[in-house]
Amino acid sequence: MTTPSPSHRRAPASTVAPSDAARPAPPADADPSHDPHRWKALGVLAAGLALIVIDGSIVAVSLPTIIGELSLDLTDAQWVTTSYAVVLSALLLVAGRLGDRIGRRRLLVVGVGLFVLASVLAALAASGAALITARLLQGVGGALILPSTLSSVNATFRGRERAAAFGVWGAVMAGAAALGPLLGGWLTSSFSWPWIFLVNVPVGIAVIVGAVAWVRESRERHEIPGLDVLGAVLSAFALGLLVFGIIEATTLGWWREKAPLTVGGRDLHGPAGLSLSPLLLAVGALLLAAFVLWERRRALRGKAVLLDLTLFRLPAFAWGNLTAGAVAVGEFGLLFVLPLYLVDVQGLGTLEAGLVLAAMAGGAFLSGTLARHLAAAIGAPGTVLVGLGAEVLAVGALALALRPESPVLLIVGLLVPYGLGLGLASAQLTSTVLAPVPPEQSGQGSATQSTVRQLGTALGTAVAGALLAAGLAARTGALEGEAAQLGAQLTASSGSILPQLRAEGMDPRILDQLDLVFTDGTRIAMSGAAMFLLLGLVGAVAVRRAARSAPTEGDDAAE
Repeated sequence: MTTPSPSHRRAPASTVAPSDAARPAPPADADPSHDPHRWKALGVLAAGLALIVIDGSIVAVSLPTIIGELSLDLTDAQWVTTSYAVVLSALLLVAGRLGDRIGRRRLLVVGVGLFVLASVLAALAASGAALITARLLQGVGGALILPSTLSSVNATFRGRERAAAFGVWGAVMAGAAALGPLLGGWLTSSFSWPWIFLVNVPVGIAVIVGAVAWVRESRERHEIPGLDVLGAVLSAFALGLLVFGIIEATTLGWWREKAPLTVGGRDLHGPAGLSLSPLLLAVGALLLAAFVLWERRRALRGKAVLLDLTLFRLPAFAWGNLTAGAVAVGEFGLLFVLPLYLVDVQGLGTLEAGLVLAAMAGGAFLSGTLARHLAAAIGAPGTVLVGLGAEVLAVGALALALRPESPVLLIVGLLVPYGLGLGLASAQLTSTVLAPVPPEQSGQGSATQSTVRQLGTALGTAVAGALLAAGLAARTGALEGEAAQLGAQLTASSGSILPQLRAEGMDPRILDQLDLVFTDGTRIAMSGAAMFLLLGLVGAVAVRRAARSAPTEGDDAAE
């Protein structure tokens, strides 16, 4: 990779949209760091980010209740969670480019409005089809919001303030994901499941009002005319198929067919007994390759592109995205498997499990304050290394220490330093990756990183599920008698039969065996998460080297 020229790394700030009538617009060449409303704007952007991040994890803990009240089958239940992630991933690149062209604040307001409307429709849903449709709309709104928040932060703050702003953004990103299960458990148990969607309405309205009042409009300054329609279509289908294939692999099978894909009441099978999942992944990969070739061809002809591939000539940006993807796999793998252990083996309720997971959120939010001071002392790339090191150690310790009888306080005690590392790494990795990106390309840069993280999120869930299933299958082979018969059900239900067996008064000796089997499977899945976090740590070393060889404004501010 070649290092871009200084002029490429330090392009001028974005201009203010002529239509920005909410408050007097500063001159086109005004330094955005002089904006007196910038810290209020950061609070608004953080609230908008929290809105969609929490929604990605709030449904999981409430899903059993939704299944019962709406009489969903397994396929419908999967689509309730899958539809949001697939649409969000598919549209991130398109949304980031759209924000660059029409204005990031404008896109944020539209996205939040659509998200609030979809949340109301989800709360009013009386059938699985209605709920899935509302979740699809939420995914569209979320895709408009996510890159708009990150690119607005990148275009608004400079120097030391940028590092602090990214610290806040990263802490919210990490903490909100952990808060989702807690909030979902409390709302569902205290009120009813529609409230997990209705809670978005007042927050969304507040974000819209705050955005109009305080968020500075920004867009791409030197705009090349034309629309990259084919690029938008190729990227949407490529990313959508990749995420869908990854998520569905544990259900359909990674290679041989375990179950058909049900669409519109019809079962679709792969050829010659093959699963449809690898075929979907292959088609997605081919479309992604076609997208890259198409973008390169348009760029050579001087036409507008959806993704400026020259961004990957920035070593910190390229290595940082690889690191972010690996870290997302590990982080969300843990977030998928740990709640299952807490509910099925420890016997905790949804609210209690959410409270345990809130230890991550507490650590992540606390690290938002520490990140700024630590980055000032050792630099943002060094802070990423410290954060990922804490994550690797905490998850590794969990994988080694977890037992059926493990004290909940021990788990909480390990999740707090994990959350600290999560907040440090997430905040400063974002800062390091986007520091060399010119402000007028903030939408493309932030959308690329958001897309990579979303792909890592989907892969993390799929990998953790596959490792858990493989661990359960291997451990149940050693069971005998009635425990062996129940072992197959344990694997098929991902542990959900354990609370039912306890309620039915199952022989404690058999339950102890099954608890041990599921705990061993959980430890295997956590070990996989730790390996991906370790891979991210190795990548972070390359990011630090790249940042040192090509110092940027973000690094200068941190040192």
